[in-house]
Amino acid sequence: MQQAIYLLLAFFAGAALPIQRSANAELSRILGNPVTASLVSALVSITLMLLLSLFFRIPLPDSAVLRAPWWAWLGGIMGIFFLVTGTFTVPVTGTANFLVTVITGQVIAALLIDKFGLLNVPVHPLSLSRIMGVIFVIAGAVMINYRR
Repeated sequence: MQQAIYLLLAFFAGAALPIQRSANAELSRILGNPVTASLVSALVSITLMLLLSLFFRIPLPDSAVLRAPWWAWLGGIMGIFFLVTGTFTVPVTGTANFLVTVITGQVIAALLIDKFGLLNVPVHPLSLSRIMGVIFVIAGAVMINYRR
């Protein structure tokens, strides 16, 4: 039951992405620059996270953050890459085309991270069902992106 709750949260987090992408694309159109729109979006995110930290009395990081391995900082870098890329790509590709292609990249990268235990993630070997699943994801992405 607990896993079902987490999967439901993941579903809603996924459902929030097209809203985020479309809103940032509109912000980019209004501001005239995708990087500026991404900066505004990131500032809103930082402000909200600070408010949540204060509300829930979550302490700010101490010097332990400096002991994190170099790759632990990739989360923020990849987040900005995703934010900026989506902001200027969605107006050209559309939200669905962008996100289905993103999902394809996510699934392939996740399988590689799992298979090799990268980034300190426990190893989860490839299986026939996982390989077939990624083939179906790729097929779905091709079908959604196909213009006829």
